[in-house]
Amino acid sequence: MRDAYIIGAGQTPFGSMPDRSYRSLFLTAFERAVESVPHGIDEDEIDEAVIGSLGVGGRQLGLSGPAATEHLGLHGIPSSRIENACAASGYSVRQAVQAVKSGMADVALAGGVEVMTDMSGDMTKYWLGVSGETEWERLTGTTFAGVYAQMASAYLDRYDATREHLSMVAVKNHANGAKNPNAHLGFECSLDDAMSAPDVAHPLNLYHCCPTSDGAAAVLVASEDVVDEYTEEPVRVAGVGASSERVGLFQREEYTTIASSRRAGETAYDRAGLGASDIDFAEVHDCFAIAELLAYEDLGFCDPGGAPQLLDDGVTDLDGDLPVNASGGLKSKGHPIGATGAGQIAEAFKQLRGKAGERQVEDPTYGLTHNVGGSGGAAVVHILEREVGR
Repeated sequence: MRDAYIIGAGQTPFGSMPDRSYRSLFLTAFERAVESVPHGIDEDEIDEAVIGSLGVGGRQLGLSGPAATEHLGLHGIPSSRIENACAASGYSVRQAVQAVKSGMADVALAGGVEVMTDMSGDMTKYWLGVSGETEWERLTGTTFAGVYAQMASAYLDRYDATREHLSMVAVKNHANGAKNPNAHLGFECSLDDAMSAPDVAHPLNLYHCCPTSDGAAAVLVASEDVVDEYTEEPVRVAGVGASSERVGLFQREEYTTIASSRRAGETAYDRAGLGASDIDFAEVHDCFAIAELLAYEDLGFCDPGGAPQLLDDGVTDLDGDLPVNASGGLKSKGHPIGATGAGQIAEAFKQLRGKAGERQVEDPTYGLTHNVGGSGGAAVVHILEREVGR
């Protein structure tokens, strides 16, 4: 199969935007992706589009892909929607890569969009809850935070980890997000702030939980046959892995690992011909602080139980050996469900082209993105490579 390349990517700011619709948000993300293509691209050169969205609030659940792309002026091309909870647009990028690698498209648009802040708190809990198991979790009163709190409790009980380590994730990601003009919560916080916040679902407190956000992100994927028409600095999709898992937490054998993340990472490494030690930076799915600790381990950055030591040693800090969530992650950058995975790709694309400003990672070659649906019912991992001297 052909190689696939990211030639452009962009996103809106993430946050509360009551004056924006999902169509207008996605249009802005698309325009920013087009602007990032060095030689430019015309709409009629795009062969296919795949849009990720949960459809929070019930908006345009049917035909939301065509509804979004029609607003861009992309008429007549195949356009579809992927719903895989919080991993929706990570999977949309995977789908676009598949279309390009198979030869069905030379250029494909992937992305995602969500509007989440125009509902009551109770309705937001409902829409977050649909990403979990319905009969035995959501309908019996378990919240999304409650599911991850069970995972956090099991982890803290099993390993040499404390609530302070959860708070260290928040401090790190807020420090990074303060350097990101697109971040929803773009401010720094102290360890004391992150330790003393009100509980949401013990042991998780407010600073251990990401916000609900509005936003959109878009990614343009091109084949090796046409990539040179658009850029001399493409970002190659070196490897992609995806996996699913039992949706309900109660159905799993272990609470201290997400098997879908582990399998998706293993597949991506195998297809890229790389290992975890080759990765220069990562954007991981930190919907809750415990999720970042699990990601370190599931993606092979350390052994099981070793995540707290990475934090203690500053390995995952912006100036560490393996910066994680330079964007601020979901915790600070925000989490518009359908846009999150594509937003991670947009950040990795910017980092690999050396255009991330104050939060730029030093001279990266390989970046990894990790996008999880629900509490691990789905996961997708992309490994991106900066090609030198193409």
